[in-house]
Amino acid sequence: MSANDPPIKVTDQNTETFSDLQRRHRSEQKELQAKVIQKKKGATKSTRKAINSECEILEKNLGAKHKQELMRLNDEVVEFEKSDDANQRPLNKCSSNCENSAAKSCNNDELSTSMKSFAPTQSVPSGEVAPKKRNRQKERLARRAAELQVSVDDAQKEASNQLDKRALERKAISDQMHSKGLSEKVIRPDGHCLFSAVADQLVQIGVSLGEGADGLKEYQLYTVVRKAAAKYIESHPDEFIGWLDEPLIHYVEKIRDTAEWGGHLELLALSRFYNVVITIIQDGASHNIEPSFTENRHPANIWLAYYRHGYGLGEHYNSLRQITLNTEA
Repeated sequence: MSANDPPIKVTDQNTETFSDLQRRHRSEQKELQAKVIQKKKGATKSTRKAINSECEILEKNLGAKHKQELMRLNDEVVEFEKSDDANQRPLNKCSSNCENSAAKSCNNDELSTSMKSFAPTQSVPSGEVAPKKRNRQKERLARRAAELQVSVDDAQKEASNQLDKRALERKAISDQMHSKGLSEKVIRPDGHCLFSAVADQLVQIGVSLGEGADGLKEYQLYTVVRKAAAKYIESHPDEFIGWLDEPLIHYVEKIRDTAEWGGHLELLALSRFYNVVITIIQDGASHNIEPSFTENRHPANIWLAYYRHGYGLGEHYNSLRQITLNTEA
């Protein structure tokens, strides 16, 4: 979809309850989020701006669609209430008129008959209360309101749980950072975060990124690290092919040329390519990815923070730098 495409049409959901509508909206939001993630993962340097714009349009259109559907359902509730009031007024008015007429002319048989038809409470024995007629429309409205409140409560609970997970994860990582004398360098969450974080760490410890790094700006260094990971995987297929569900050449091309997210395989490749130990700090734990078959028995160490809940688009890596104290007088 592009900016010139027609807006999303609101589907006819008259038979939906508030609960059904809320569930469908959550499902559509999750589907769109997955679609946006896939689009951004497949973006290249030349297409990233257009894809980001397209994703924004998709999100705005879905939000507008959901808003229209909620307004439509709300209008339907209001119409039910108006209809119910209109249905009740003629009966009350007629009953009142008949009672007044009967009071003025008790001997008029026609009015007496009318009185009986509109005032069935006269047949109720003295001292007893007539049963109240059920108003099914109001009962339906009450049920819908209750369902809506349940949906709202569930959504608030889900949002609260998500916030709690983010806060707990961030505190756990922060505590580990401080205990190890590390400070966090925030990396842009653009699909290249793993490679950008590794690039930042290698620069900090003075390890050359490789051919093509000279002259690049800081935010461009991930391109060299991507090529390094792709090169190692391509030249050592036996170490990686068992973990892939697609041809090796296609996987290598995605890692090298697109915004495909990196993971454990790429960290392993980079650890061996640059001969460094990569320590990853995450919620409540840390683990090392070490190079193998190296002559250097004391390889340098680089540090990354890994978040599962802290960022809207999903998993994310930041660089963790050693805190240096200025000891000069």
